[in-house]
Amino acid sequence: MVLEIQIAAFVFGVFMTYYSFLRYKKKEFTKKEFIFWITIWILFIIVTSTPDVLDPFFRKLNFSRKLDVYIVSGFVFLIGITFYTYALTRKNSKQIEDIVRKVAYEKK
Repeated sequence: MVLEIQIAAFVFGVFMTYYSFLRYKKKEFTKKEFIFWITIWILFIIVTSTPDVLDPFFRKLNFSRKLDVYIVSGFVFLIGITFYTYALTRKNSKQIEDIVRKVAYEKK
C-alpha cells in the first residue's frame, strides 16, 4: 500500500513540476515564483520517494511520528499561502477600486 501511495505522490509531483513549467512559459509566473514552486515540487518528490531521508532530522528534533510533522508542516504551508493569496487579492481589489474611481471621476 505504501508503494502505491509513493508512486501516486511521485506522479503528482512530476505533473505539478511540469504544470509550473507551463505556467512559467506562458508568462503567468515570474522567474522567482517559478523557482519557488519548482523547489517545492522537487522537495516533495524527494521526500515522497525516499521518506527515510528525513530520519536524521526527526531523530535530532525528537519527533516520534513523521506523519505529525508532515501534517503540521502542511497546515503551516497552507496558512502561509492563504495569507499571501489574501494579501494579493486585497492589493488587486484596491487597485481596481482606484481605477474605477478615476474613470468615474473623469466621466463626471
